[in-house]
Amino acid sequence: MSRMKFTKQEKSWILYDVGNSAFVMLCSTLIPIYFASLADPGSSVVVAWGYAETVASLIVALLMPILGSLADLKGNKKRFFIGFAGTGVVACAALGVPTHALAFLVVYVIASVALNGSMVFCDGFLTDVTTDERLDAVSSHGFAWGYIGSCIPFIACLAVVLGGGAVGIDQSTGMKIAFVITAAWWLAFSIPLIRNVQQTHYRERTPHLLRSTFSELAHTMKDIIADRRLLMFMLAFFFYIDGVHTIIKMATSFGTDLGIESTQLVLALLLTQFVAFPSAIAYGRLAGKFGTRKLLLVAIFAYLLIAIFAALCLDTAGEFWFLAVCVGLFQGGVQALSRSEFGRLIPKERANEYFGFFDIFGKYAAVMGTFLMSFFTQLTGNASIGVLSIATLFVIGFVLLWKTPK
Repeated sequence: MSRMKFTKQEKSWILYDVGNSAFVMLCSTLIPIYFASLADPGSSVVVAWGYAETVASLIVALLMPILGSLADLKGNKKRFFIGFAGTGVVACAALGVPTHALAFLVVYVIASVALNGSMVFCDGFLTDVTTDERLDAVSSHGFAWGYIGSCIPFIACLAVVLGGGAVGIDQSTGMKIAFVITAAWWLAFSIPLIRNVQQTHYRERTPHLLRSTFSELAHTMKDIIADRRLLMFMLAFFFYIDGVHTIIKMATSFGTDLGIESTQLVLALLLTQFVAFPSAIAYGRLAGKFGTRKLLLVAIFAYLLIAIFAALCLDTAGEFWFLAVCVGLFQGGVQALSRSEFGRLIPKERANEYFGFFDIFGKYAAVMGTFLMSFFTQLTGNASIGVLSIATLFVIGFVLLWKTPK
């Protein structure tokens, strides 16, 4: 997986990013386009899709701290992971069943909640599989190989959806096949983590499980508030990751509303994956030389410029391709280093509980971002105004991280 030698546990953990990223890629490209084909003519894809993402993110944000606390108990982490990953795989394959837009969104929300829940438990395993010194590298390689690995099933999906007509497969049937291909890939790359990764940091079980769970949550909240460095980092993360997630989730819908041809959108976002692969690995290596915090500040500032460009200048397919390359340069770095920096700051035996709170900040931010973009687009009738609202969130995140104690 590169010149760095990974342990069997680290490789198995990294491979789950390869598996789930196939569905993430499909969510960012073909699924919004497929949903547009099911939606009523004249309705805004950005608005409907944004509200669906908002609901999914809110459910995850509310569930994860409680489930994360339960997962920190001895033997629970893998059970929760299997439950969420398995539900996600089934829901992904089932996306081809609904024929109406609302029913499709319901199944999609289930799949999205399961995906993001499984990723929280996977993130919790990060502190089990590696050491503090290797966190940046392992986290970065997870995102990097996820980007490049997701391209394999995605290209197969493109071949079926766009080229299926040559063998008598229409695009609707091709999408149904694509959902199954993606689900099978996701399942296959979940197995190494299930088989080879064990929960080494945990809390012992207590007689009064429900009472102790909420007691632990209250204790964790107090600890986060008391730790100024951790609190400031999480607040900064809340704002800047909002913009990152919103751009990832809404790029295709935004491009569709601008009238950019769907094939151009999909191929441009595929290019993002190839650019993000070496960029994410480079970020992991540079973090050891320049520091994780400095590189995060660089990435946030770059995203601020990307949001401004998208709002004020994006009109053509060529400009969308340029934007896709820019996003690829910084997407993996900002996500990977945020995850590893947080893992470095928290107690290992309570990793899932802390990552549950981390997910509140990440997913509730995604609620705010997608909602703001949908709201201002609906209010003004101009999707560019919705995109411009994202820029302010990068500014706030940058300032907060800058002021976070070293």
